[in-house]
Amino acid sequence: MPENDPLDQAADAVDSALDEITGVPTDDGEIEEFTASGMTLLAEARGAESAETTFVLIHGIGMGRKVFADLVRRLQPHGRVIAIDQPGYGEAPEPPRTPTMERTADLVAAYLHKISRGPVVLIGHSMGTQVATEVAVRHPQTVERLVLVAPTVDRHHRHALSQLARLGVDLLGESPKVLLLGAREYLRAGPHLRRKMTAMLTHRPEDVYPRVEAPTLVIRGERDRVSTVRWCAEVTAALPDSRHFTVFGHGHETLIRDARPAAQRILRFCDEE
Repeated sequence: MPENDPLDQAADAVDSALDEITGVPTDDGEIEEFTASGMTLLAEARGAESAETTFVLIHGIGMGRKVFADLVRRLQPHGRVIAIDQPGYGEAPEPPRTPTMERTADLVAAYLHKISRGPVVLIGHSMGTQVATEVAVRHPQTVERLVLVAPTVDRHHRHALSQLARLGVDLLGESPKVLLLGAREYLRAGPHLRRKMTAMLTHRPEDVYPRVEAPTLVIRGERDRVSTVRWCAEVTAALPDSRHFTVFGHGHETLIRDARPAAQRILRFCDEE
């Protein structure tokens, strides 16, 4: 298809307009595709190359790196920030088969080894917490600190319909910014979203948490219907070196709606002994 195809131009224009409306930077950072074991992730880096601290952000199901725009903006003055599109999400190509959380974690770890920036502050949101936890356990030398925001999957509600229903309730009254960004990313994540949901639900993070060596911060939005109070308390208790923070007035998409409270707590966490 020609590069100047009118449909492509129209799609790009809509994409740019949505970025402007929702506050996503219209200029790209340093973008790199990384491929290993038949899968490709896309990483966008911002901030000083010479920074001592590296923050790596891993999105949830149906999402992509662009939903982290507000968090990236708030962390960038404090380090190098790298937001990742997992295989088949955002602008990363769909893999031949849907990877497990473990295989995605191995891909992320291989990328971290490749960029050679030392142990990172690894931040996962929703399903991204499952990938981040597996990275921390399977490749502990890559992770200095671990941040789990709205961790899934609640073992008491390990069913697709339950997860979708709870997310739907959580989104009621959510900001237009969250709804617009979410809608775009979910469209990009198709057409294999059902298989991706299965990969998420099959994973049992509760079996992995006790083996995490890195200091860990668990963040939950006060109104989160997906990551419940009961579940997040279990997650925090299962982690050997953990602390918990509640973002009042926020739901499951706290990092997308307004990342300021979470970002402030993450930065304090990084300064703790």
